[in-house]
Amino acid sequence: MSTPPKKSPTSPGGPIVRSAASVETEANRSQLIAMARDNIRHVVEGNTPSQTESVLRVPVGNYLDPERWQREVELFRRLPLMLALGGELRGPSSYKAMTVMDVPVLLTRGSDGEVRAFVNSCSHRGAVVVPDGIGTARRFACPYHNWTYDTKGDLVGVTDREFFGDIDTACMGLTPLAVAERAGLVFVVITPGVAMNIDEHLCGYDHVLDFFGFGDWHLVSSREVEGPNWKVAYDGYLDFYHLPFLHRATFGTEISNKPIYYEWGPHQRMTSPDPSLLKLADVPESEWDMDLMCGGVWTIFPHISFAGGNNGGLISQLFPGRTPGSSVTIQNYYVAAEPDTERRAEAERRADFLEMVVRDEDYFTGLRLQRALATGAKDHVIFGRNEGGGQRFHTLLDEMLQESGPDSAHDSGLDTAVTPVHVSGR
Repeated sequence: MSTPPKKSPTSPGGPIVRSAASVETEANRSQLIAMARDNIRHVVEGNTPSQTESVLRVPVGNYLDPERWQREVELFRRLPLMLALGGELRGPSSYKAMTVMDVPVLLTRGSDGEVRAFVNSCSHRGAVVVPDGIGTARRFACPYHNWTYDTKGDLVGVTDREFFGDIDTACMGLTPLAVAERAGLVFVVITPGVAMNIDEHLCGYDHVLDFFGFGDWHLVSSREVEGPNWKVAYDGYLDFYHLPFLHRATFGTEISNKPIYYEWGPHQRMTSPDPSLLKLADVPESEWDMDLMCGGVWTIFPHISFAGGNNGGLISQLFPGRTPGSSVTIQNYYVAAEPDTERRAEAERRADFLEMVVRDEDYFTGLRLQRALATGAKDHVIFGRNEGGGQRFHTLLDEMLQESGPDSAHDSGLDTAVTPVHVSGR
């Protein structure tokens, strides 16, 4: 796998010029050019993929063991999760309410422009205050007893206050959650009291993501898809190897299945050798077309996959389900420019197509795959040298689980440690 040139996380460079929603900076331009040069090299070398030093064996128990799965769920609850684009909270008093792994979350943007996040639960009896959805409101009234909160989460109204009794309303606001906004993306830790170091988490990835201008994008469609174990699903988002086979009837023959990977800490971008980039070879780098260089699949650990370009695309939010064998994916389709009727209809059709592909091809296969693994017929699954994205994901996840406490293998007796298998060759 390749790593783009590193930039200081505090000095991304100022805006240059971009049309539509995109924001070009010295940082993202230099990284996109470096990745394009690397892609051109793979084309010239004969359409080669990235390759790791060895094959990786991942124990089947990693997909099945309920104790390990519970520890993964706890990891999700303590990591920054990307829950919204800034464009979904476009102006003062805008909000988004959603349920994340059974946690009701409320995001608001105040009159000061700041995004805040709360557990969407009334301080009176705990009722959910705001139904899931997006809207605009300066006040949020609990449907149970009409206790009312403002966009800062403060309790500003108690029904029949003079009869209720002695309470300190200043201490009874909505419970805050750690939140940060970077590259037009809103990150939240869904466990109260857990702090967030967003710069440490993103490892400078936000500086290249700035290019897309996510904060100005418009949501066209959002729908949920039930899937297999979250790692089975995530494996697919890091995999081009399967394209001409699993997706042969849809789009799989249009893209090379030779993946090229780039990483920023646990986050990755996946492309494949793109002959169209050869046209840049005779053009000064200062004139290279940024739009041509930003394609592929961009993932944000532990649960985001973005497939598209600077004009919009599909952002999938993947969450563990209520059992080890289930997951929930929220598929959000966005466009960069505010859509007219025709553009919205086109985007809806594209969203319908992508939902079908994921549901009927990827997750249909993943659910059957998981049932087959549960038979015990295989001890391990294998990630080849050309599947470096999946290798990196499983290796880093293992490391994080080991750092967060004793591995579930110590309790369950299952072998859950990934094992590299060294092979000869390039």
